[in-house]
Amino acid sequence: MSKALGKTLVSSSERRQEADSDWEIVLQVQAGEVSAFDQLVLRYRERVYGVIYNMTSNREDAGDLTQDAFIKAFQSINRFQGQSSFFTWLYRIAVNSTLSHLRKAKLRTFFSFEKITEDDKTTELLAQLTDKDGADKEVYVRELQEKLNEAMQKLSIKHRTVVTLFEIDGLSHEQIAEVVGCSVGTVRSRLHYAKQLLQSELQSYMRA
Repeated sequence: MSKALGKTLVSSSERRQEADSDWEIVLQVQAGEVSAFDQLVLRYRERVYGVIYNMTSNREDAGDLTQDAFIKAFQSINRFQGQSSFFTWLYRIAVNSTLSHLRKAKLRTFFSFEKITEDDKTTELLAQLTDKDGADKEVYVRELQEKLNEAMQKLSIKHRTVVTLFEIDGLSHEQIAEVVGCSVGTVRSRLHYAKQLLQSELQSYMRA
C-alpha cells in the first residue's frame, strides 16, 4: 500500500469516526440536551473561523459570521437528519452565510496566508517555493503572500471558496461539492481554473 493511499484511508476512517461522534451529539441536542451543542462548537469553531476568514480576510467579519453559522445550525438542528455529516452540513451553512455577506457587501476578498510554515497544509502551490534559508526565506514568503493575495483577487467568489475549502481546510472534492451545492466535476473544474490562474500569476516565484 502506498503512503498516499494509506494516508487517505486513515483520513477517511477518522472522518467516519468523527461523523459518528457528531451524530450522537446531535441526537442528544435534538432530545433536549441543548448544552451538548457546546461540544460541537468547541470541535469546529476554529475550523469554521479559518474557512470564513480566508474567504473574507477580515477578522471581525469572520468572528461574527462564525457565531452566526453556529446560531443558525443550532436553530435548525432538529431538521438535520444525518443525510450528510454534521461537519459538511455546518460548513454549508457557514459558506452560504459568508457568500451572502460578500455579495451584499460587494467585497473583493482574497487569501491571507499569515502562517506559512514548514508543516503548512497547503499543497502544490506553496510546495513550489524555492529553497531559501533564514531571513531571505522570510522576505521571499512575505513577497509571495502579497502576490498570492493579488492573484486571489482576480478569482470569483465561487472559485475562491472552492480553493479555500480544498487548500486551507483539506476537504475532499466530494465534501466541497456537498458544501457548495454543485457537482464534483464542477469542483474539479473550478480548482483547475484557479490553480492555472494562480500559477500563471506566481510564475516568477516558482521553482524552475
